[in-house]
Amino acid sequence: MSVSSAYRLPAEWEPHAATWLAWPRNSADWPGKFCPIGWVYGEIVRKIAPYEKVRIIVDGPKGEATARRVLGKVGVAQDRVRFYHLPTDRSWTRDMLPAFVLREETPRVQAICFGFNGWAKYKNHGLDSQVAGGVARALKVEAREAMLDGRRIILEGGGIDCNGQGVLLTTEECFLDPITQTRNPGLTAGEYERVFGEYLGISQTIWLGQGIAGDDTHGHVDDLCRFVGPDTVVLCREDDPSDPNYRVLAENRERLEGVRLAGGGKLTVIDLPMPEPLFFDGVRVPASYANFYICNGAVLAPTFNDVNDRRALGILAECFPDRTVVGIHAVDLVWGFGTLHCLTHEQPSARQGE
Repeated sequence: MSVSSAYRLPAEWEPHAATWLAWPRNSADWPGKFCPIGWVYGEIVRKIAPYEKVRIIVDGPKGEATARRVLGKVGVAQDRVRFYHLPTDRSWTRDMLPAFVLREETPRVQAICFGFNGWAKYKNHGLDSQVAGGVARALKVEAREAMLDGRRIILEGGGIDCNGQGVLLTTEECFLDPITQTRNPGLTAGEYERVFGEYLGISQTIWLGQGIAGDDTHGHVDDLCRFVGPDTVVLCREDDPSDPNYRVLAENRERLEGVRLAGGGKLTVIDLPMPEPLFFDGVRVPASYANFYICNGAVLAPTFNDVNDRRALGILAECFPDRTVVGIHAVDLVWGFGTLHCLTHEQPSARQGE
């Protein structure tokens, strides 16, 4: 397809100016497990801060004081963190912050502000839907609302993944299902691709099928398949035929094996194991090693007290030999139906040559 944007969506492994988080404030996201979540955040910030600044959204002075207390106790240097007072409903910055795109000319960075409707599921999203614009204003970067034929487009960052060279991964379940959690009713695959091309500089979209069991976003790709290089992806693999993920993941592998990139080459597909199914209070949660986050000098990967933890960390270490791969205990975190990638959002560096 033709691309009308001078900007491009960078890959997550490209240089960052900072990582964004929103300090946990809604106990309903982790019912019965909220108390330890702030300490998990503290560990996330502690592992990212040596490599890049961390920008943290809080709901006001009280929220900032709470976050500072936790970060101080875990040993995070205060000069590595900056706080922004923005009201939020929840903490999933991956889905409510703008997509930051880059170009060679000035202005180098542009914030693409998509609409956010609580994954077409949750009513408490009014504050979160304003965060993208608030972040753009705080950073004083040019903001652009994503529109198609006069209609604002709903999109979450967890629903897409990009190689930085114009190729994007997404799922039909998330964006094309006409019945369940429909983001943009009536929008076709071709129209999504027009949006991706105009606003994110995407020339090729790879449509996978369904996402993993337990994912209440209805098919986010960041629990399923991720780029780890320009022509390489990791894809979750389930070896138990009785597990509902078995067929879904096998079918997605078939799709990826049939992909041809612009130059005619094939994708390299690396298997990433799945942990044993994880349940809490009788509910399956989306435990997945694919929900890792890449920062400047490290890769933070969720772990689940599972026999496959070490194997998954080893695979990611081979994919990112120039970064330290760190496991973050996510058994409590995933009760919120998301882990490390869902909670973080990279801000790419605006400096030329970095």
